[in-house]
This record gives sequence, C-alpha cells and structure tokens, in this order.
Amino acid sequence: MRLEIPYGNTSETIELSDGHVEQVIIPNTVQTADELQTLRSAISNPLKSPGLEEFLRDRRNILLLVNDATRPTPTGAVMEIVYPLLRDKRFTILIATGSHRAPTEEEYDFIFGNLKGELRGRVQVHDARKSPCYCLGTTRHGNDLMLNTLVREADAIIPIGSIEPHYFAGYTGGRKCFMPGVASYDCITANHKLAISQAAQAMVLEGNPVAEELDDAEKILEKLNVFSIMTVLDGEHRVYAAAAGDLKESFYSLLPRADEVFVVPIRRQADIVVTVALEPNDIDLYQSQKALDNGKTALKDGGIIILVSACRSGVGSQAFLDLLSSEPTCKAVIDKLDREYRLGYHKAGKMAEIGARAQMWAVTPLDKSLIRKAHMRPFGSVSEALQAALEEKGPAAKVTFIMDGGMTIPRLTVS
Repeated sequence: MRLEIPYGNTSETIELSDGHVEQVIIPNTVQTADELQTLRSAISNPLKSPGLEEFLRDRRNILLLVNDATRPTPTGAVMEIVYPLLRDKRFTILIATGSHRAPTEEEYDFIFGNLKGELRGRVQVHDARKSPCYCLGTTRHGNDLMLNTLVREADAIIPIGSIEPHYFAGYTGGRKCFMPGVASYDCITANHKLAISQAAQAMVLEGNPVAEELDDAEKILEKLNVFSIMTVLDGEHRVYAAAAGDLKESFYSLLPRADEVFVVPIRRQADIVVTVALEPNDIDLYQSQKALDNGKTALKDGGIIILVSACRSGVGSQAFLDLLSSEPTCKAVIDKLDREYRLGYHKAGKMAEIGARAQMWAVTPLDKSLIRKAHMRPFGSVSEALQAALEEKGPAAKVTFIMDGGMTIPRLTVS
C-alpha cells in the first residue's frame, strides 16, 4: 500500500505491505451544503433566542468572542454574515486566546480571511495574565469564574466557535469560548488542573470534572446577554452543521453532529499507530499532543505510537516540557504531577500516561534533544520511524494510521 502522510505544507510518500496495515483512519465523510447557506440558516433559526437582528437592536456595546489560530473555526465565514449587521454599531472583537500567546499577523489572515483589513482595528487580544478580569460567580470546585472585563462592559455578546471532541474537556466550543477563552490565568489553571483526572476524556461530559465545571460556568453565564454561533466542520474544514442562539442549546444540539464527523470505529488495536497532527494542531508540540492522546485508543499496551507534526512554532508551553524533562521516566512524571501543578502540566501528564504503557516516537523538525526530553524517540522521516518500529515489533505487526490525529477519535467497537 502507498500512503501520503501529511507533514506541514508537504507530505511524505510511504510504501507498506498491505498485510501490515490494520486501518487508515480519516474523519468520516459527511454531506455538506453551501457553507454560507448553512450558517445563514442557523443564524436565521436560533434556538431559544430572538433573531440576531432583534438581539442586536438598541445594543450600544457589542462584544464578539472568536478563537485564535489553534482552532479551525470558520470565523471569517461567520463574519461575512454577521458583519453587515454590525458595521454601523459599536463593537469589539476579542480573541479568546485562553492562556495561549497573541496571534501573529499571518494568523490574523487565518482567523478573519478576506475581512481582516476591515476588522483588524476592532480587535483586542485577551491576555490571561494581564487583562483586567472580574468575578461572575464560583463553581462547585471553588474556582472563581474570572472573565475579561470587556464581558462586563458589553450589553450583547456573540461567541463564535467550533465543536469537536476535546481530549479532556469532552468537547470544544460553547462555554469554552468564555472559559478558558477569556478567563484569568488563575481561573484557567484551576480548571485545567481537573484534567489530571482519569475521567477527563474526549466525548465524556457526565462525571468529567472539567466538563462539570464548564457546566457550572454555563449556568453562571446565563445572566449575560448572549447569542452564540457554533459550527461543526468536516474533515476538510468545511462547515457541516451550525447552530445559533442560546449558549447551552447551540452547544448540545451539535454534539451528535460532531460525533458523526470525528468519531471513527476501529475493529482492533494495533501494535503501531502513526498519528498525524494537521493544521492548526501542528502549530507546536504542545498542541500536537492532542494527536497522541486521540491515538492512544487505537494502540495496544506495549505498542509504539508515532507522532507526525510540523511543530511550526516550536515546542509551545515551556512548563509542559519542563515537567516532562524533570524526571527520568514517565511514571516519575505522573508521580510528580500528584505533588504539584502548573498550567501546562496537564498535557505533560496525559503524555506521560501514554509513555508509561507504550513507546512514544516523533517525526518533527524539532531538535532531537528536545524530543528526547519529552520522553519521545526522534526520527527524521515517517519511513525511518516505521521501519524501526516494524523491526522491533516483528513481521506480524499491524499499523494503524490516523491522518488527522488532532481531531479524530478512534472508538473501539465490541464485536
């Protein structure tokens, strides 16, 4: 079998005997309609909410919350529909970065597309460490919901997001536009610390402490005047489904549609899993970790998981790498995480859990010493890594390829 393995803006062609291939996983194929038509239909038929024009009537200070470039959200397409209703009004666009860095100018192109020139002057960027925040309420875990004060100043808020499975929050989108999107650093840290729990998994909401705290945040946010616009994309990042209106209803109504795209059944676990981080998840090693976490379900205990990522901006969070490199084994990393926590440690912990039961290898342009610090074995190409893995696992070894590992969730079916 010949396969094209995506790698940044290029790809690597590999050849592998059909007998070695367990499964090639891509997002499920779904039927999409015209993108703008799908968005207009959702916005024109809001859930438990007045229409957008009525929602905006007589509003004096409108705030839009949009994702940064680490999410594939079609913000530009949504703004093509919304902007004509806003052009003559006072509005601000706040990039809901969470704890991420501010976007680069190139990333503004990715976020806003053709409207960047018109919208750029309206944009502010949330800084979790520096932006002034205020408390809206407290969650069941005692975490104060501290949000950017632009939220308090607004009399109408429009969060724009995309929903896909998230490796510890259950799903992205919805309430996550607010927390962690525009939350304070301490608030985000307290929430993400809950991700250490074994119950914090993709597609799991009930019993997941992270998701339950987001439920609490959602209830607190009911006091705000919100018109939510949520989307689900297909494997090519085209709009598959959309919902608008009430924050909770628009989120929950799209979860089955997200599963239709991103949850792929698998028959068996494999000895070797090749999991590819595509744009935007390949922005750095920190974000690429999602491809590892999503791929673990497809991997046998004692197997080898090979991450393929361009890591366009390097490592990402230094705290994440610091924790991984501070201990000689993945088991020791997990033990240390029980004793102390800093923001970013949750990703290191999730990686260490995989490394404690399997080998983690990586094909990236990063310095090999950095990869080794992350308890991963570095390789210069997918072919080289696969050859070494097959030599180690033997002639009967099976390989599963996950072509969009950052977004796709393999689900083991019981026969």
